[in-house]
Amino acid sequence: MAWTQSQIDTLKTAIATGTKTVNYGDKTVTYQDIPAMMTALAAMEAEVGASTSGRSTFAAHSRG
Repeated sequence: MAWTQSQIDTLKTAIATGTKTVNYGDKTVTYQDIPAMMTALAAMEAEVGASTSGRSTFAAHSRG
């Protein structure tokens, strides 16, 4: 499944508030516990990170 940043944010909010049931559009998922949610979050972030790895990011630095 292709995860979105919105779905990741929804899961992060649920983890922060201790809510184990999360709605992703028309689907509802009830996680067993917070560690299960953290595992799912890591997988989601890894997938989203892998899909955006073709993008270039440049940092700007100044001495001043």
